[in-house]
Amino acid sequence: MSAEQEVVRQGKVVTIEYELRLDNGELVDTTEGREPLEYLQGGGEIIPALEEAIEGMAVGEQKRVVLEAQDAFGEYDPRGRLTIPRAQFPPDLDLIPNTELYLRDAEGRPIPAYVVSVTDDEVVLDLNHPLAGERLTFDVTVQHVRDATPEELAHGHAHPRGTAPHG
Repeated sequence: MSAEQEVVRQGKVVTIEYELRLDNGELVDTTEGREPLEYLQGGGEIIPALEEAIEGMAVGEQKRVVLEAQDAFGEYDPRGRLTIPRAQFPPDLDLIPNTELYLRDAEGRPIPAYVVSVTDDEVVLDLNHPLAGERLTFDVTVQHVRDATPEELAHGHAHPRGTAPHG
């Protein structure tokens, strides 16, 4: 394998291990204890600013990447909170705070929403990502880089190893 194949570039499938922390040091996410993250560089599968920071890294290289809120999940928008009558949800739907559910816009596209609180009469949802408004610190290690298959390039995402291609 040449050195060129071992460097993160557009159109490569990249495997990384990472830790994600907030400014206060709180660990929000990590690959420790689970499979590393595999994604297609340039496919939009991870935060664009993180993807940009990883571009050019070599296998085995480590890097700390600090992203301001606007470069990560955006600034928090208080207008993103909605109060909806509980009766508008199916009665058997278990609405638990901090869980994600999907609303549909006028064109039927899914919109992620997060349950804030639930009473007998109303449900408060937040359309902001849970990490909106947060400065994020990623500690990233590049584990593996390979050429994407034609199917991965056509589909715009990495296919998990050992699975049949999908669209």
